[in-house]
Amino acid sequence: MDFLHRQVGLVQKQLAFVATDPVDWKLYVQLFSWGVCLFETYLLLRQYPLYSKKEPPKALAEHFTPEVFAKSQAYGKDKARYAIISGLYKQVIESALLHYGVYAWAWELAGQLTGKFGYTEEYEITQSVVFTFVTYFASSLPTLPLSIYHTFVLEEKHGFNKTTPALFVADLLKGWLLAIVIGAPALSGFLWVFKWAGDHFIPWLMGFLLGFQIIMVIIYPTVIQPLFNKLSPLPAGELRSRTEVLAAKLKFPLKHLYEIDGSKRSSHSNAYFFGLPWSKHIVIYDTLIKQSKPDEVEAVLAHELGHWYYMHPTKLLLVSQVHLFTILALFPAFMHAPPLLRAFDFPKHVAARPPTIISFLLFQMIITPLESVVSIGMNALSRRFEYQADHFACILADKLQSKDMVDIGDRLGRALVQLHVKNLSTVWVDWLYSAYHHSHPTLTERLRALDAFKAKRE
Repeated sequence: MDFLHRQVGLVQKQLAFVATDPVDWKLYVQLFSWGVCLFETYLLLRQYPLYSKKEPPKALAEHFTPEVFAKSQAYGKDKARYAIISGLYKQVIESALLHYGVYAWAWELAGQLTGKFGYTEEYEITQSVVFTFVTYFASSLPTLPLSIYHTFVLEEKHGFNKTTPALFVADLLKGWLLAIVIGAPALSGFLWVFKWAGDHFIPWLMGFLLGFQIIMVIIYPTVIQPLFNKLSPLPAGELRSRTEVLAAKLKFPLKHLYEIDGSKRSSHSNAYFFGLPWSKHIVIYDTLIKQSKPDEVEAVLAHELGHWYYMHPTKLLLVSQVHLFTILALFPAFMHAPPLLRAFDFPKHVAARPPTIISFLLFQMIITPLESVVSIGMNALSRRFEYQADHFACILADKLQSKDMVDIGDRLGRALVQLHVKNLSTVWVDWLYSAYHHSHPTLTERLRALDAFKAKRE
C-alpha cells in the first residue's frame, strides 16, 4: 500500500501547479469539449455520404433485397442527421451551463434548499446530493425534446417504436425514482469514503465502487429490471432445450433462462447474459425469438457463451479497474485546488474549501478529451473479444465433439445477417467512424472472419 501511495505522490508533484496557479480551466474545457464535439461531427460527415450508396457490399448483396437495403440506408441517414443536430445541441447546452456559471448557482441553490431543513454547510454530503440532482435536471430537461423526437418521430417513422406516450412518461418517472432511491445513497457512500480515507482514498474508493457493481448485479434482475420489462421463463420447446443442452455441455452455470418483452418498447432485438460467476441468467428478447429460427438463436447464444468461456467480462472489469485507478491517481491534485473552482465562477468562500463533488465534477470535465482517446482503445479491445466469441462458436463442434454443431458458424452468420436486416443496421461504415464509435466489428468484417474461421477448420 505504501508503494501505491508513493507512486500517486509522484504524480501529484507533477500536478502541484493545479492548487496554486490561476489557470483558465473554463476556457480549456470549452475549447476541448467543442473540439471533441466537432471531431464527432466530422466523423458523422465522413459516414453520411455512404448512406447514398444504392447497393450493399458485394458480400451482402444476396442477403438484402433492394427494398430492405433502401430502408436501411434511409434509416441510417435519418439517424446520422439526428446525431449531428442532437450532438451540437447538447454541446450548446453544456457550453451555456459553463459560460453562465450554472454549476456555481446550483451549489448555492442546493445550500439554500438544505438550509431550509436545518442542514448547515457542515452537511457537505447532503448538499452534494441535492446539488447533483439540481445539475442533473438543469442539463437533462433541455434535452428531453430530443428523446421525445427520437422515440416518437425517428423510430416511429422507420417502424421500430412500440413505446406509448404513457409508457415513455412512466419510464422517465421510474428512472428519476431509481436515481433517488439508489443514486442518492450510492453518491453519499462515494463521498463518505473521501471524508473517511482522506488523501489515501484510492484503494478504498475502488473497493467501494467494485462492491457497488456487485450489488447492482445482484439486485438488477429482481428489483430494477421488472420495473421496466417483464422477464418470463422461456417456454418449453426447441429453443429452451437447445439452450439448456448447450449450457450443460459447456458447464455454464445457468440458473434462469428468460424471455424479455422487448417488443413493449421497440422491435429491435438482442440477447445477453448477466449474473455472478456461479449463477448466470440468459435473457432473450421476444423480438429475436420471433425474427430468427431456434437454431439461429442457439448460434447467437453460442457467441454470447464464448464471451463467458474466454472470461471477457472479467477481463473488461480488470481493464476498467486499471482505467479507474489511473483517473483516481490524477484526482488528488484537483481535490484541494481553490483556483480550479474560481475558474468556474465559484465564490471565494466555496473555493477556499472545495467540496469534493464539485472538484470531481470539474476534474471529469477536464479529462474528457483523454476519455475520448481511451474509448477508442476500449472499442478496439471489445471488437477483438467479439471476433474471439465468433471463433468460439465456429469451433464449438470440435470442443464438444458434436456433429450437431458442425454448421453453427453458418447459422451464426445467418443470424447476424437476419439481425442486421430486421434492425435496418448500417452495412456501409467508414473505418474511422467505426473505430471511434463501434464496440463490434461491422457485419461485413464479421462474415469475412467467420468464413476464414470455417476455412481453417476445413
